[in-house]
Amino acid sequence: MFDRAAALLKIERSEAPAVLAGAAMFFLLFTGYFMLRPVRETMGIAGGIENLQWLFTATFVATLVALPLFGWIASKVPRRQILAWTYGFFIVNLLCFAVLFSSNADDLWAARTFYVWLSVFNLLAISLAWSVLVDLLAVPEAKRLFAIIAAGASLGGLAGPVLGTLLVAPLGHSGLVGLSALLLTGSTALAEFLHRWRDRYPPSQPGQPTRAEPLGGNVFAGATDVFRSGYLTMIALFVVLLAVVTTFLYFEQARLVKETFPDKVQQTQVFGMIDIAVQSLTLAVQVLLTGRIATRFGIGALLVFVPLIMAAGFLCLAVAPVFAVLAFVMIVRRVGEYALVRPGREMLFTVVPPEQKYKAKNFIDTAVYRGGDAVGGWIKRGLDILADHPAAAMLIGAGVALMWALTGGYLGRRQLEKDRQLRVSTEATPA
Repeated sequence: MFDRAAALLKIERSEAPAVLAGAAMFFLLFTGYFMLRPVRETMGIAGGIENLQWLFTATFVATLVALPLFGWIASKVPRRQILAWTYGFFIVNLLCFAVLFSSNADDLWAARTFYVWLSVFNLLAISLAWSVLVDLLAVPEAKRLFAIIAAGASLGGLAGPVLGTLLVAPLGHSGLVGLSALLLTGSTALAEFLHRWRDRYPPSQPGQPTRAEPLGGNVFAGATDVFRSGYLTMIALFVVLLAVVTTFLYFEQARLVKETFPDKVQQTQVFGMIDIAVQSLTLAVQVLLTGRIATRFGIGALLVFVPLIMAAGFLCLAVAPVFAVLAFVMIVRRVGEYALVRPGREMLFTVVPPEQKYKAKNFIDTAVYRGGDAVGGWIKRGLDILADHPAAAMLIGAGVALMWALTGGYLGRRQLEKDRQLRVSTEATPA
């Protein structure tokens, strides 16, 4: 039975422990995050949708503050311990929030602080988990296994809202936060297992520094590498366009949910139901389609398809700005991002040096992404004030989505070129 399943999913026997451990690592990480996500969304609406751009800006600023700390950790500790140190810091943060919510659950500023913190945490923690996989798996392995491992994230995205719904009454917000800290601890242990697996089955990549050594460099190396490399700059542009598209839809979601479901309990339930639908569909696409698409058509196909669909979705919202259409577009966008765009985006980093896999990648995934959020939030708010017509923002969103698709196509071609150059270099290097 194992052999048939492995053949269907194109997993070699020696890779099975890594696939299971990687999927479990993402499962625990996403379960902990998605237990708290619907609470965060409700907290954001509670402060007024007219103020969401301020929360996005605060998140961007908080990300800029957090990155030098991460850069210091990445420069000083052994490469294989970067995740453990960073997650350890987050676990302490979660325990502090658990104590804060236990003593003062209704404080508005505590809610805003948690909104910003969770928005920084989710990108940083998820980016770092992907950095470990990008670091450990070679390009051919990544094409076959990334989507299957990412299916653990989709399972966690399903389990998180369910557990949050069932446990929020008996445990309260403080209990959910404490449970999330426990799940993050388990995710940390599984990342270490992955490093041990790679030690046992090392890839043939001569000239690479060992994972027992620190990356070195300065705390701002991630940012400087992005601006010095045309390839990394284009990845950053791709992420900015992704973030702007996402933010336009996020603001429209907040507006339509508030208009359609004035009760806060209903709002949280709606967000939870959308999460469940998204993760269920994502899981099916990840397991059955993503790896096959990447292997047969290349990474570019993963990066272009969703932006084109989003351009059409924005046009539909411009014509029919109602919640049913918005929910369909949001679900399609998130399924496409999780199942296609995210694995494809991570594969782009398999052809860069180890330091860029952690520092530059993390800078793009956090500061650049949240910067795109902030810019998109202020643009959307400005359009709403000036035009007072959501259709105008949706038409602009369609144009941004088309630019996003063009950037994705370019990156797919560049990744293929860099992969070929890397293979030639590796074959030319004496063993």
